[in-house]
Amino acid sequence: MLTNLEHLGLAVHDLEAATEIYTKLLGAAPYKKEHVASEAVDTVFFQVGGSKIELLAGTSPDSAITKFLAKKPEGIHHVAFEVDDIRAEMARLKEEGFVLLNEEPKRGADNKLVCFVHPKSAAGVLVELCQSLIAAD
Repeated sequence: MLTNLEHLGLAVHDLEAATEIYTKLLGAAPYKKEHVASEAVDTVFFQVGGSKIELLAGTSPDSAITKFLAKKPEGIHHVAFEVDDIRAEMARLKEEGFVLLNEEPKRGADNKLVCFVHPKSAAGVLVELCQSLIAAD
């Protein structure tokens, strides 16, 4: 079950410049910066109430973020929802006809297991499922 809007992922060209903008906009510094080698991205997270904003910048030409920004302007890349049991939610969504971009959850940023739902099966929006690794143990 989707339990919470976990974060909005925003694709940016210049992570330092975007971090400065969002620090001013939100009136608070990010709580975490992280490199996710498996996705070839650098991320910065801001806490906003019970949700988060994740800034993402590609670190290689093969990065999904770099490819996204080659076709589209900076902005919303994905919407992430927190789940209690990512494997059960993946099975439920597959049964409902959604196309998942990975067959097994993988380690993502911010200490999460993640899985993505293809935008073509979710009204044009890339959806990320997130489960805390602590809860997944």
